[in-house]
Amino acid sequence: MRKLAKFNGGVHPPQHKSESNQQAIAGLPLPERLFVPLRQHIGNPAKPLVSVGERVLKGQIIGQPEGYVSAAIHAPTSGKVIAVGPAPVPHPSGLADLCVIIEADGQDEWFTHEPLRYREMDPSAVRNRIRDLGVVGLGGAVFPSFIKLNPGARQKTQTLIINGAECEPYITCDDRLMRERAEDILRGIEIMGYMLHPTEVLIGIEDNKPEAIAAMQAAAARVTFPVEVVAVPTVYPGGGAKQLTRVLTGKEPPAGGRSTDIGVQVFNVATAYSLHRAVHLGEPMLSRIVTVSGNVERPGNYEALIGTPVEHLLTAAGGAKADTARYIMGGPMMGIPLTSPGLPVTKAMNCVIAASEALFPSAPPAMPCIRCGRCAQACPAELQPFELYWHAKSRNFGKTQEYGIFDCIECGCCDYVCPSHIPLVDYYRFAKSEIWAREQEKTAADTARNRHEFRTFRLEREKQERAERLAQKAAGAKTAEAPAETGSDAEAEKAAKKAAIEAALERAKAKKAQVQPQNTDNLPPEKQQEIAEIEARRAKIREMAQQPPDSTGN
Repeated sequence: MRKLAKFNGGVHPPQHKSESNQQAIAGLPLPERLFVPLRQHIGNPAKPLVSVGERVLKGQIIGQPEGYVSAAIHAPTSGKVIAVGPAPVPHPSGLADLCVIIEADGQDEWFTHEPLRYREMDPSAVRNRIRDLGVVGLGGAVFPSFIKLNPGARQKTQTLIINGAECEPYITCDDRLMRERAEDILRGIEIMGYMLHPTEVLIGIEDNKPEAIAAMQAAAARVTFPVEVVAVPTVYPGGGAKQLTRVLTGKEPPAGGRSTDIGVQVFNVATAYSLHRAVHLGEPMLSRIVTVSGNVERPGNYEALIGTPVEHLLTAAGGAKADTARYIMGGPMMGIPLTSPGLPVTKAMNCVIAASEALFPSAPPAMPCIRCGRCAQACPAELQPFELYWHAKSRNFGKTQEYGIFDCIECGCCDYVCPSHIPLVDYYRFAKSEIWAREQEKTAADTARNRHEFRTFRLEREKQERAERLAQKAAGAKTAEAPAETGSDAEAEKAAKKAAIEAALERAKAKKAQVQPQNTDNLPPEKQQEIAEIEARRAKIREMAQQPPDSTGN
């Protein structure tokens, strides 16, 4: 029996699992139109490869990965591309994003695809194919899976953790997936093991899912590689990657670090299932299982094509009841509001909740913080949420970083226990966005300054080179006119040339001195360090500028 550890804090909100976990996963009728966003993963959005009027086949690439952190996007069915442009997407900003809109032809005709013989391929080639098949993490972060399947030269994977905890209330899509398709999940885990070579494989499932635990244990007993299915305590957010790692291994990633820093890699069970379909069947990620729950007639889990309007899911669930006020994508703790039921299903969408005032009463007005400390007791990241709140509210973003704001996983535990009903997570998101924006501005300013400095030194170098060429030309002309020139005259000419060059350098130094900051006395150590780093960059640029040109004149 594995000895389990505990993480700090956590809460026990009402589960609301039984409403949707009693029915088998159901399919959906093919929609008339699918709205496929090209940004469905962390990193760069995919680049569109199709144009209006073009006919596409099911599984055909319609969005090419752009940059390293990216993944491909595919046509969920066959049909005609009727638009490539901005369209509403499920995102906290409520803004539109680039989408490919496909009018289904009803034939569902497949593009050519075939299984990957991954054991006969170079691991790098396998990862590239996984990238082209659009496999990303389905646990919420939607991080491209091919990157996580690269063990790296320095970091070795000791423990592979498969996350089946599914700790958020209302969400049961992973529960049903494990009950019904455990064999396929294990096949996907086998591929992960082949790529990462871990010393142990652990599947963590919360103990409120006994049927899923039994199904996964039965499937694990039939595979040829060692894997352990572990029941973990039911506590939110026990399904967080860091929290599950802590419970199963007793290890914690360092502040600001990743699980790979301690030899652990974490994947969701739905990601393992999608990897199996991609590798063993050659199918790109075209669909995902979505829980529909809350204020609907028949809560359940549905396998929906990417790009399917949410209203089709609601219709399959019997429709939203008359008193439905809004819709939530994800769970009630970390979910985001949907501006319209017409928004499409994406790879990141694991749940849709129809919310009514009876199920989700409006929060009372926020009251002043009383520093009771309940938020700190509940925080699974062991932060001081009330301190983060005060500094974020006062826009003291430097202090929020000192208190570890980027270690906040935005789980909402602090919101849940706050007696003053302060929307704490909203303040943390605001602070993070402001810090990111200022970092981008600083990076852009540094880049512009470096370019300006390099241009200044380049122009001065070119001026010096022109002076040398003119001096050489003048010396050559004088030699031609006076072939009997004495050695003393040649020396004088050389000295004059050297003096002209030194004068040009002195002028450059004087010009530079005019823009040197004069108020640098009695500065704090951090400012002195910043100035030293800037001067080091300038010195490197000056060294580059003063190097003699090559044979091509560059």
